[in-house]
Amino acid sequence: MNSPSPPSDWKRGFWSLMGTQFQGAFSDNLLKQLVIFIVMAQQWPKEKLDRLVSDAGMYFAVPFLLLSMFGGWMADRFSKGRVMMWVKVLEIAIMAFALVALATQNLSLQLVSICLMGAQSALFAASKYGSLPELVPDDKLSWANGIIEMLTFLAAILGTLAAGLMANAFPGSSPWPGIILLVLSIAGWWASTGITRVRAASPDKPLRINFLGELWREFRWMKGDRDLWRANLGNTGFFFIAVLVQMNLLLYAQQILKVNPLENSVLQVALAVGMAVGSMMAGKLSGNHIEYGLIPVGAFLMATMGFVMGVEGVSKTVFTCCLTLLGIGGGFFIVPIAAVLQHQPPANRKGAVQGAASWLSWVGISLAAVMQGKLSVDFHWTPGEIFWFCSACAVVAGVYVTLTRPTALPALIKRWSHGHVDNE
Repeated sequence: MNSPSPPSDWKRGFWSLMGTQFQGAFSDNLLKQLVIFIVMAQQWPKEKLDRLVSDAGMYFAVPFLLLSMFGGWMADRFSKGRVMMWVKVLEIAIMAFALVALATQNLSLQLVSICLMGAQSALFAASKYGSLPELVPDDKLSWANGIIEMLTFLAAILGTLAAGLMANAFPGSSPWPGIILLVLSIAGWWASTGITRVRAASPDKPLRINFLGELWREFRWMKGDRDLWRANLGNTGFFFIAVLVQMNLLLYAQQILKVNPLENSVLQVALAVGMAVGSMMAGKLSGNHIEYGLIPVGAFLMATMGFVMGVEGVSKTVFTCCLTLLGIGGGFFIVPIAAVLQHQPPANRKGAVQGAASWLSWVGISLAAVMQGKLSVDFHWTPGEIFWFCSACAVVAGVYVTLTRPTALPALIKRWSHGHVDNE
């Protein structure tokens, strides 16, 4: 069963989705990083700070593990555009709650607000990614994935930078960060009203309360498609490495470089800039097909940069350049994988597949949060040693892709050498 053909005026719906996604990613990062900076500003022992930074990641991840399959069911059962619009209404209520939490300086409520935003994002994710094949022509899918990944990481850049600015500008209790987040959520809802309302892919799909059973069914089905299953594994591995790098970077900047929240944000920005550039380049280099050869290139670039970042005494300039290059490698890695996850499933189960893929990615994110706590608190690893661990994980991913798809990298090199990037 094929996806419905995109409407002739598909660009309006597509760019409305891009605006909605940009606002959501910006607000997610702003709220999460702001709360982390509030935690790190406390004069608490190192082990307690390390643990709280890890816990903040878990608060955002756990809702995805519980709600991703429900979000996938909603994406198949109803029009994905309508689902996204109503989820943005929910975000307005959550940001009103976050306004109270930030204004009263109540750390417990702030962590709950992160958890609620994780729940909102879990419900949004499957409809967001599952709608791309319905909104854009097939030959534009890799390009669309490059755009959405680029804008997502650009939003992460600006959201992280805004968190650093707000942490410096509003060190005490202030309603302004919460007010700004509330206004942004209203703007995101308005953008979502422009997303094309395509018909429901599977309007009779039953809701199964046992989401673990539903997950198992989806995994069994996906394992029958070798490319789709490997894309799920790659997606999970990517988010494990990316989140572990990001969380470790926060502690490296504070404990090794000893920088303030704004300078810490700038380092996060360098990573996100690389991801945005890498995603855009991957979309362009893929042309009108899925370019599998970019995946091992991205993995080995991440591995090399992670190793250099872990070297003791590396200068801040070199470290920042490596962060950006690591991000570019991440963009190369994830864009082809995202395209496979969206293009491969039939229309009537794209939402369920996206829900399962999202669930697996948040398993990776949760494992990254647990691993950060274990390595830094229990095993007393330095941030540099944790970067080396990330590098080793990227090497494993690159070797796996190279061995399981041995013709992808030579084919990519051949196309590049002949200047035929846009051809099959």
